[in-house]
Amino acid sequence: MPETPLPEIPFVADEVSAVRSFLAYYRATLRRQAEGLSAAQLRQALPPSTMTLGGMLSHLAFVEDYWCSHVLHGTEPAEPWAGIDWRADPDRDWHRAADQGPEELLAQYDAALVVADAAIDRALADGGLDTLAVTPRHGSAASLRWILLHLVEEYARHAGHADLIRESIDGATGL
Repeated sequence: MPETPLPEIPFVADEVSAVRSFLAYYRATLRRQAEGLSAAQLRQALPPSTMTLGGMLSHLAFVEDYWCSHVLHGTEPAEPWAGIDWRADPDRDWHRAADQGPEELLAQYDAALVVADAAIDRALADGGLDTLAVTPRHGSAASLRWILLHLVEEYARHAGHADLIRESIDGATGL
């Protein structure tokens, strides 16, 4: 059974607490879906999709770094992302998980969350949810509010994928 508890989402909260609670919930949901699985199981796809739980952990670690550090604060991508030849493999954030074990994938994911939360905290302290990202996307600067809601959307979509993949691996549901 999963070790990661699912955090409570308050029914009444200020905007920052509400959005961060949903983000924390979906982060924990994804982690729970991957817990207790072997490297082979983390590489298992549910055809016709090639998506795997290991790939999803790697992808979302990248997404956290990309949006919270690179886009929001303008920092260069951290390793392992900085050393990737994205032209050779635009989906390397997904594919690189095939070469990693469960401990490494979960540690990388957890470390990305710590860095992302610190970047979010810094932006909240600087200007709150209206803080504009340093790196524009599609010609516009996104607000921290938009970035946080985008992360919730990204996680919610992948949490559904993770549910189906995990059930296909070992029949576990309701994690």
